[in-house]
Amino acid sequence: MNGVRSDCGVSIRRACRVLEMDTSTYHYKSPRCEQAGVEVSIREISETRVRYGNRRVHLLLRREGWQINMKRTHGIYNELGLQLRNLSG
Repeated sequence: MNGVRSDCGVSIRRACRVLEMDTSTYHYKSPRCEQAGVEVSIREISETRVRYGNRRVHLLLRREGWQINMKRTHGIYNELGLQLRNLSG
């Protein structure tokens, strides 16, 4: 896309029209980039506070200033393979 724009010197809108592509696809920003920082924070919290589950980790993230949804915290927590271990004997 950028090659077409730089070679022909056309606008984003025109280049998208020629390639039959929606302009929203060109401007799309993946949320995975900002998720990397959250993943690091969740991993650090889980390593230092082994007995904390995803709800307490979520509270600590909010206190650190992350604007994150509880469901998203839970999803990332599970994606990282973290879980609260049952220590009862």
